[in-house]
Amino acid sequence: MSMFPTKLVEGYRNFRAGRYTSENDRYRHLAETGQRPETLIIACCDSRAAPETIFDSAPGELFVVRNVANLVPPFSPDDKHHGTSAALEFALVALKVKNVVVMGHGRCGGIAAALAENPEPLTPGDFIGKWISLLEKPVAECACHPDDTPDERRLRLERASILHSIDNLRSFPCVQHLEGRGRLSLYGAWFDISLGELHVYEPETGQWTRPEAHGLSDAPHAAE
Repeated sequence: MSMFPTKLVEGYRNFRAGRYTSENDRYRHLAETGQRPETLIIACCDSRAAPETIFDSAPGELFVVRNVANLVPPFSPDDKHHGTSAALEFALVALKVKNVVVMGHGRCGGIAAALAENPEPLTPGDFIGKWISLLEKPVAECACHPDDTPDERRLRLERASILHSIDNLRSFPCVQHLEGRGRLSLYGAWFDISLGELHVYEPETGQWTRPEAHGLSDAPHAAE
C-alpha cells in the first residue's frame, strides 16, 4: 500500500496548526448546527481556479460544485446519474441558497476540447466528449465569428458557455419558481488566471466588467 501523498500531509499539518487553530470555534459551530451558505458556485475542476481561494471564503460560506468546464445540463428527470443537478437541487431546496454563480475561467481545457476538430477520445468511454457535447449550441454560435483568432474564439466560448449554463439553470422548475418570486439570483463570472481578475456579466448591458475593488488597478489588460 502506498503512503498518503506527502504534500497533502504537510498541507494538513499546516491547516491544523494555522487555520483550524484560529477558526476552531467556527468549525465546531458548523459541525453542531450544519451549514447555511447563501451562495452556490458552479465552477470548473481546474486546479488553478478554486472558488474558495478566489473569494477568500471562510468555512461554511460557499456551497461549491465543480465539473469539467463548469457546465450545467438542462433539466432532465430520468433514471440517469446527475451530479450537478443533484447538487443544485440540494442547494436550492435543502440549503435555500440565495445566489447561484456559474464561474468559468481563462485557458479552460474543457472549452479547448469543445473547440477541437475531430478530437481523439481519452478512453473508449469518452466521458469528456459526451459531457462537452452540452456545448454544441454555443460552439455553433461562436462559429459565426470566423475572423476570431484561436485565443479570441476560446475566450468567446468560455464566456458564451457560462451564459448557456445560466439558460439551462432556468430550465429547472425550482429555479424558475424561486427566481420568479425574487428569492434567487443568478450570476455569471469569469476568472482570468494569469492576472487574477474576476469579470462579472451584466445582463442589462451584455458586457463583462470587473467589480470595483479597493487597491486594484483599473488599467486595461488583455484577457487570457
